Amino acid sequence: MLMLFATVALVHLVALMSPGPDFFFVSQTAASRSRKEAMMGVLGITLGIVVWAGVALMGLHLILEKMAWLHQIIMVGGGLYLLWMGWQLMCSARQRHKQPQQDEPVVELPKRGMSFLKGLLTNLSNPKAIIYFGSVFSLFVGDDVGSAERWGLFLLIVGETFAWFTLVAAIFALPWIRTRYQRLAKWVDGMAGVLFAGFGIHLIISR
Repeated sequence: MLMLFATVALVHLVALMSPGPDFFFVSQTAASRSRKEAMMGVLGITLGIVVWAGVALMGLHLILEKMAWLHQIIMVGGGLYLLWMGWQLMCSARQRHKQPQQDEPVVELPKRGMSFLKGLLTNLSNPKAIIYFGSVFSLFVGDDVGSAERWGLFLLIVGETFAWFTLVAAIFALPWIRTRYQRLAKWVDGMAGVLFAGFGIHLIISR
């Protein structure tokens, strides 16, 4: 059992560390807005993982195999959302490009709770999450894994996700990183927008 937990912890950490929509969302939010807003996003992402891990432990791969149409809807819907996020970021980059450079730019914070909702939706539409929990993660949860082990794996996945993205938020909210971000904001937002749009297009055409 210890080997199972260690293996899942390592595999999940590698999955978390590979850059994807969740990482770009948390890092960009922390650098452009505040650590508090980024942590709201982290809570949203963690709730998304709660959903994915819970469904995976109940047999996500079997559900997707028997209900192919549901998989299609998830992929297209997620792709469209990521495209919308990419468009928003590219519009932000364009707006920043039009504004004169300021020594101390004023950052307009989103409405309370929006970062949480965006974090949740970004994770639920994340192609990595669909592929990971629908295939890779399911390999470790066979019929021989008992309910106690399943609950343990569930808590491990959720806790590891929250800890990793909390670290990401803390690093990108550091003053010197925020200062550099403000100087390169239009380029960072533009690049993030292209990446989000790319994730969305890939998700739609690969369904």
